[in-house]
Amino acid sequence: MAGRFAPRPTRTTVRGGHVAVPAGVPRQAPAPARVRTWVPEGPLDLGLVLGPLRRGPGDPTFRATPDGSVWRASLTPAGPGTLRVSRHGDRIRGEAWGPGADWLLEGLPELLGAGDDPSAFVPRHRLLALTRHRRPGLRLTRTGLVLESLIPSILEQKVTTGEAYRAWRLLVRKYGEPAPGPAPERMSVMPAPRTWALIPSWEWHRAGVDNKRASTILRAVRVAARLEEAAAMPAAAAQERLELVSGIGPWTSAETVQRSHGAADAVTVGDLHLPGIVGWALAGDRYADDEVMLKLLEPYAGQRHRAARLILLSGRVPERRAPRMPHGDIGRL
Repeated sequence: MAGRFAPRPTRTTVRGGHVAVPAGVPRQAPAPARVRTWVPEGPLDLGLVLGPLRRGPGDPTFRATPDGSVWRASLTPAGPGTLRVSRHGDRIRGEAWGPGADWLLEGLPELLGAGDDPSAFVPRHRLLALTRHRRPGLRLTRTGLVLESLIPSILEQKVTTGEAYRAWRLLVRKYGEPAPGPAPERMSVMPAPRTWALIPSWEWHRAGVDNKRASTILRAVRVAARLEEAAAMPAAAAQERLELVSGIGPWTSAETVQRSHGAADAVTVGDLHLPGIVGWALAGDRYADDEVMLKLLEPYAGQRHRAARLILLSGRVPERRAPRMPHGDIGRL
């Protein structure tokens, strides 16, 4: 029967979402960009504001280009979209493509910290006062998207950042879809919840993701709609909803709402390094635990995450006590 029927343009894979284009049919040029300009109140540093959204140097959903622009590919409630953010004098220009373009442009001010109030932070330590003075453009981003911060945060549980970044990069490139518009090469939109649910077990293994983290992601995407509703909740209530999913604890929920909600008080507890860094910066105690860290951050109640960000930006961190944790790759097993 081979050769009796002409090949049809079908999906190359159920999960990948790539559509084969018949030979001789030209690809359509990207639609014109939708554009929005916005003038922020006060200083704004694009790198500092959007940097926490980048999951490693090879993140397929994030790209910073030499001209100072930042590109993001997101799966919005309206569909996939690509956003390019650039500065022109005192104005911020946003350009967007794809079905989610309007949604991305509508949320541009919030993404760049318009809903954040840096003046609410009152430094109680000289180190934080100096760092805030040197980094006046720091604002806390709010994406309004929960899963795009939750899934990579789950991947970062109990492993090195290099392992987590590699897993995110491999899975998004393989199962996501190309970013709409004239995005930089190899940018992709993260997979939809159903696509995450259909990733076979061996592909998680090849990406270096153990069964515990993969199972947590699968439980999360089964209730994706309910979790995305948390974007409209206060940060504390959103964390409570996220932690109803088995495998999501305070560390993961805090890392999520810091980005999805711009939560200024969502301090990360349960982290391997942060308590020692905060303890060293504020009290010279490199062996501080979560209890000590929270006590040191008490004067910054309501702004504890911002205080931790400023400490990390200050560069005052203790010297390493041991070599880096060796990189593991269960995909080789």
